[in-house]
Amino acid sequence: MKCLAPFALSIVASLMTTPLLAADDAEPLTGCAAKRQAISTQIEQAKAHGNSEQQAGLEKALSEVTAHCNDATLKKERENKVLDAKHEVSRRQADLDKAMKKGDPDKINKRKDKLAESRKELQNAVEELDQ
Repeated sequence: MKCLAPFALSIVASLMTTPLLAADDAEPLTGCAAKRQAISTQIEQAKAHGNSEQQAGLEKALSEVTAHCNDATLKKERENKVLDAKHEVSRRQADLDKAMKKGDPDKINKRKDKLAESRKELQNAVEELDQ
């Protein structure tokens, strides 16, 4: 009996780690499935914090995504968002260049801040495109 205990323990341990290994191999969700999962996670957080109004809004959002989301449309929307963000960065860069020609330090700093903000939005849009 003493000989079987370590053997049984090793079998139980290997069975318990198998689901963990399988979870690592799973592909991350993308598109509408990722969007539904993110909303579901937010719903669980709202439930945990007792925020019923937020939970109700998220449940409505989830039903809308479930009913209307399609991966091709979502990808196109995200691509358009990236294009818009690129145009905004270009516009902000032109504004900064103009301010630098005039030499007003206050305007230059404001334009630099706006350009940095636009670049951050572009980066977020590009990251969202990959999801």
